[in-house]
Amino acid sequence: MAGPGDPPEGTPEGTPEGVPGGGEEEYRSVVFDESFVRAARLQEFSARERAGEHAPAVRRRPAPVVTASRSLSRQALVLFLLITVAFATAIFMGLRNPAPPPRHRPADPLRTTVVPLAPRGPVPGAQDVAELLARSPAAQFKAGAAGIGLPAARRTAHFSDSQVLTALTTAKDYLVASSLDPDALTGDEVRSVRILLDPDQLDQFDRSLHRPAADGRHAATGWLIRFDPRHAELADPRVRVQGTLHAAEVNSDLIDVISEHTFVYAVRPAGGDDERASLFTVRRELHFRFDREDLQRRRTELLTSHAQAGPLSCGTESADRLRPLLAGQKAKPGGPAGTDPYARGPHDTALCGSLAGSAQPSPSP
Repeated sequence: MAGPGDPPEGTPEGTPEGVPGGGEEEYRSVVFDESFVRAARLQEFSARERAGEHAPAVRRRPAPVVTASRSLSRQALVLFLLITVAFATAIFMGLRNPAPPPRHRPADPLRTTVVPLAPRGPVPGAQDVAELLARSPAAQFKAGAAGIGLPAARRTAHFSDSQVLTALTTAKDYLVASSLDPDALTGDEVRSVRILLDPDQLDQFDRSLHRPAADGRHAATGWLIRFDPRHAELADPRVRVQGTLHAAEVNSDLIDVISEHTFVYAVRPAGGDDERASLFTVRRELHFRFDREDLQRRRTELLTSHAQAGPLSCGTESADRLRPLLAGQKAKPGGPAGTDPYARGPHDTALCGSLAGSAQPSPSP
């Protein structure tokens, strides 16, 4: 009979004599080693699983799964460390190489010119302001800030379109505050103009208002339009305006805005002695300059201010306030006061022009 380890058919042919199990003892330590079997990552399927169609004889044990929460925690930790290192590096580099402070560029003083325009005859007047305007060259002008249109803001070589727009809107704000505000036109309101100026020009501005002089530097009417309230008042608070604004780059740090506008005011005598209104016209050309700090703070430097205003008498002082000729009045005879070219030190140089008849309202039919 076959031994316990022999197959039912007997010992296979070629098995050495005397070796039980056909020489299995020689390979028993390899094939049936218990530590090898326990370490193997194989698992036998159950009988039911093996009975299934095309079921493999064995299946691999699933590898250990790292939970999603642990994976996310590690990613968050790595991200936090990266952000901390980047932030610390930025602080360190900033301390070693601090950004240089912006260089302060002092503003130039304002140069002013106010030219009175004397009429050749009596000043036209009317009770109805609308009728007076309809007969004047300002019939198609818009009223108030709507008459100060902004051009398209296009970027330059060193300034973005938003910076150009800031320069244009700041210049418009200055024009509105200094030429259209009724409180500034007939009163002492100057704060809305002052806050728009570069701090380097404030001393000159304050001196111009407190000690005005027609010296080309300190005429209050070069900074803003204002009437003598003891002489004239507004017959209509809506000022008619027409003109243009133009922006241009000067260099990589400066941008200029040039404004050319004609302002038409309806005025009448103060105190109600005469209800007739007349028109007073001011052609104003202003040269604004902006550096990068001015753009950030929405302020400006006013470089030049040239105004032609009438009807005015040539001999009338106009550095402090404007005293227009009113309805029915005529210009005083004579020209401006004489100028002595031999006099030393600063002196006033009076200028005067003649107001063309076409600039006045046409006679009523």
